[in-house]
Amino acid sequence: MRGHDKLRAPISSHVAGRSNLLYANRELELAVNATIAAILDAHRTGAVSPHDTIQRCYRAIEKHDDRAQFISLRPEADALAEARSLAARDPRALPLYGVPFAVKDNIDVAGLPTTAACPAYSYAPREDAAVVRRLRAAGAIVIGKTNLDQFATGLVGVRSPYGIPRNALREDLIPGGSSSGSATAVGAGLVPFALGTDTAGSGRVPAMLNNIVGLKPSLGLLSTSGVVPACRSLDCVSIFALTADDAFAVLKVAAGYDAADPYSRRLAFGDIDGVPKGLRLGVPAPASREFFGDAGASKAYDAALARLAALGAAIEEIDFAPFYETARLLYEGPWVAERYLVVRDLLARDPDAIHAVTREIVAGGGKPSAADAFAAFYRLEALRRVSEQVFRSVDALAVPTAPCVYTREAVLADPIRLNSRLGTYTNFVNLLNLCGIAVPTALAADRTPFGVTLLAPAGEDALVASLGRALHAACDLPLGATALRHPPTVSRGETAGVPDGYIEVAVFGAHLSGLPLNRELEAHHARLVRSVRTADTYRLYLLPGGPPLRPGLVRVAPGAGATIEAEIWAMPADAFGRFVAAIPAPLGIGTVALSDGTCVKGFLAEQAGVAGARDITRFGGWRSFLEHDPEKREPVFGKDHAPI
Repeated sequence: MRGHDKLRAPISSHVAGRSNLLYANRELELAVNATIAAILDAHRTGAVSPHDTIQRCYRAIEKHDDRAQFISLRPEADALAEARSLAARDPRALPLYGVPFAVKDNIDVAGLPTTAACPAYSYAPREDAAVVRRLRAAGAIVIGKTNLDQFATGLVGVRSPYGIPRNALREDLIPGGSSSGSATAVGAGLVPFALGTDTAGSGRVPAMLNNIVGLKPSLGLLSTSGVVPACRSLDCVSIFALTADDAFAVLKVAAGYDAADPYSRRLAFGDIDGVPKGLRLGVPAPASREFFGDAGASKAYDAALARLAALGAAIEEIDFAPFYETARLLYEGPWVAERYLVVRDLLARDPDAIHAVTREIVAGGGKPSAADAFAAFYRLEALRRVSEQVFRSVDALAVPTAPCVYTREAVLADPIRLNSRLGTYTNFVNLLNLCGIAVPTALAADRTPFGVTLLAPAGEDALVASLGRALHAACDLPLGATALRHPPTVSRGETAGVPDGYIEVAVFGAHLSGLPLNRELEAHHARLVRSVRTADTYRLYLLPGGPPLRPGLVRVAPGAGATIEAEIWAMPADAFGRFVAAIPAPLGIGTVALSDGTCVKGFLAEQAGVAGARDITRFGGWRSFLEHDPEKREPVFGKDHAPI
């Protein structure tokens, strides 16, 4: 633990002396413990600045006080300066505008050491890894480098000289590995997303153990340039987030062909949407399912399959023996030799610098012969053919993310056998070139987590994310260890959650939730469906006259407008006519285009009615205008003209 002790001072120095700033205001308090979507909305409407969000992030890390979670933190002043620099940029032009994130410490970040959780291996990268560079170009801000099972070898999260990060749900449980620090940071609500890596399940097992989403992309979709390899031919960068929507939003930014990475691939991967009709899901036959005596996990898996069936998926039992056999190849074949190549020189020079368990596993990689390697390659190709046959009869697989959950104490007493068990449903995935997403599906009364991973052939990333999003939402769990619940989900081109006989209407002003005219919607038995933003073809005006203060939304030419905050309410059709009849000029109901490409009915203003009106588009919405406009001189009035 000597390396961990040395890191205490630098980490503390970046956040010391700020206790008096903790929760200085409510906006700051809410700025990080939220989804990416919520943070972006706060930034784009001006409710919270990126500077406030980053400051809140450091305060949250300080309060959480887990010295084993981050191996190194970026100096707070540097992160705040980067946040301030965003003020000169259009917040709607950057898909991750001011969003903080953490990076597993086997991925390069310029200015911070890369250790792979081995102080003797540490080096100072001169530039960001390709995936980090893409995220920063999109407006995301690096906070620090997170702990991991040394050299990304392990699924348990206890193999690091920097200590064992605290599981976000229960201190006695392992955090999962190898991406332990990244998963626990997201699970604890310290950052809304983090990068991990995944070779044998390192982006999925810790996601389950911390009640969050772990997206494992198709191999080659995200560049591994600037990533310390574990098994170079199988590695991929993974994404941890609170929701599938958030994880996929990061994927869309981070993905891209990289000529500098020999394993990079040009892959089309679609976009997240609803659950396709007629979806067929393969699952292990009951007799072949392995939970190692964990009856709770077995029951939770059955419940998850029932939810998937309720979502419209056809559950089909398949022979899982070929997948189990493929999983065993990972640590019996030449892929251990790939791990050995990374540390061969260090192992020869200073074997004690390598964690004892990691050393025991990796050292074996120098023993197989070339003949052994080719025998394994031949067997894998045969198993890939079997896998291809399976995916002709099913569209995806739904498997337990891990078959059981272990305590730190149990794993420290039996480190290799229990680690191997955790890879039962993960070790075969990259060998077969599958993509996947791990989503939480159950949280027991004692806060023992369980989750399911959805798997499909390479390029089907959107399919598994869409299904994972629907399953996660249906389970209605808290997000990570936070008090947040899953936000409503609406698919492109659909009106999910809108009952028959209801009409959707978009509202932009005093009809928004919590504002004075919202009671009119409730009086017409309307119900909130979702929060949205318009397409970027609108301008918002403060209508002349009043009180009360009123906004008017006007459609303009493409490129001349901006996206505006809105809420979609569903109103009974028989009440819709009465509601519309009471709308005063110059407002009326027209068709409003949304940022997701769909259209709904909503409040619009006549062009003539905004002549001479003040343009308030820059606020991004009515709420932000009410909260932040320094020029307001009139009170806001309710329907009865009483000030509120």
